[in-house]
Order: sequence, then structure tokens, then C-alpha cells
Amino acid sequence: MRLLLMSDTHLPRRAHRLPEPLLAELPHADVVFHAGDWVDTATLDLLESRSRRLVAVYGNNDGPELRARLSEVARAELGGLRFGVVHETGPAAGREARCAARFPDLDVLVFGHSHIPWDSTAPTGLRLLNPGSPTDRRRQPHCTYLTATLTDAALTDVTLHRLR
Repeated sequence: MRLLLMSDTHLPRRAHRLPEPLLAELPHADVVFHAGDWVDTATLDLLESRSRRLVAVYGNNDGPELRARLSEVARAELGGLRFGVVHETGPAAGREARCAARFPDLDVLVFGHSHIPWDSTAPTGLRLLNPGSPTDRRRQPHCTYLTATLTDAALTDVTLHRLR
């Protein structure tokens, strides 16, 4: 199963549209994750129409229209793993322990907010993934998103894609 992970698209404030390399990944993804801060409903409409399955949440910059359509936390069981999506997880210091305590029933937590790519594992085994942002690099050298493969209840080939 092919996974595509993104967050913090901030359209149309930070960019006018999603980058072409990211859009090109959509037909290949079995599941698309978006960890919030869409800003516009058009991006949600686009991903809903082009994704086989979308697992998504709202972020702190998302208004009432997006909050009416999305939840603060989303969960999905895929290929034997329990996934969760949330926008914000708090400061980097103590993140693994904090998230493991908040989400003891998950195997993988996808989050956003910081625009900083992240891949770590809590002592409990919870894997934390932040794909960064494909449209707003902030203090990062590149805009980014993640892809991964899910096979036999294992997440493999987790790849950070850098955009120009």
C-alpha cells in the first residue's frame, strides 16, 4: 500500500497551488494523509476528488468551513497498523513521550504545524512522522512531503521528498 503524507499547505496564502511533483504522486497513493492547515476548502475538495482515500484533520489556521468537514484527530487502521493524524503535538522536547501518552492505541502518528520534517519512534514503539510543508518551507532549506510503503503491517520506504 502506497502512502502520501503532507501538511501545512496554506493555500492560497503561501502558494497558489500544490506543487506538480506532489500532484503527480496522487494517482499512485492508496491513502493520502493531510495533517491540517489547509486554509482553503478548494485544496480539500481537490484531494477528496483525486484520492482513493483521504485521512485528514484541520489545523490552527483553518476556519469554520474546514472545521465543519474535518476533525481535530483522525484515525485509520491500514494494513495491520493503527494510524492517527493530528495537527499540533507541542514542542519538540518531550514529543515522543507526550504523544505516546496521548495516543497509546496508535502505531503511527502523522502530525504537522511546525513545517519541520520529523521521523522518530517513542520508546513505546509509536512512530511519529511530520512531512513538513510542500508550499511553505519557513526556516527549512526545502519544501517537503513524505511517501511510504505499508506491507505486512510494517511501514517501509519512508522517503522525504524535497521540492524546489
